[in-house]
Amino acid sequence: MWLRISGACGILTPIVAIICIFLAIYFAPGFSWMENALSDLGVMPGVTAALFNYGLVVGGILGFVFATSLFGVMRFFDVFSADGKPHMLFYRGESGALFFSLACLALVAIGVFPENIRYMHGLVSVAFFVALFLALIRLGIAFFQVRQKSWAVFTLLLGLVAVVPWLLLFVIRYVSGVAIPELISAVAGGLWTTVLGYTMLRMASRPKMP
Repeated sequence: MWLRISGACGILTPIVAIICIFLAIYFAPGFSWMENALSDLGVMPGVTAALFNYGLVVGGILGFVFATSLFGVMRFFDVFSADGKPHMLFYRGESGALFFSLACLALVAIGVFPENIRYMHGLVSVAFFVALFLALIRLGIAFFQVRQKSWAVFTLLLGLVAVVPWLLLFVIRYVSGVAIPELISAVAGGLWTTVLGYTMLRMASRPKMP
């Protein structure tokens, strides 16, 4: 049952967070993708700040619930061999699951400490993106360790998608704000949680082996 709940939370995490972000942008006509940071939405007047901050808090909580089962899934990943029988392979991806859990807690903290609380907000914002990148890279490597090449490539590619916009920003400064790299990184992480959340639901629905 908890695996089902966690899987559902993995699917809901990016849906809730991204919907709230775009609703906040809708109610902030002065927002610019080229000049603003997404965190600017958290201090704008009216419903904008509430949508953004509460959306991140709820999304982070859902993501953390997802991460509670991520440890178990990463420890024993269900693999089907050529004979169609399931085999449980030991899988050293716990550090990746820990990084992902920290990223979710940092996401909650971004909503709790908006941009006007400068020191804390800057700290948790950096922590979120760094922890997310480290989680995807470490988990991708772990999938290679158990010969899950499709999962490994998928996870590592999303890790690269999450970090490349930031590297380009430091090199060529293609925008004056950071909203675009922030969104790209968030969508990369959200896509991974959605796919793995769906996989968790499928794993939970399988009959138990005698």
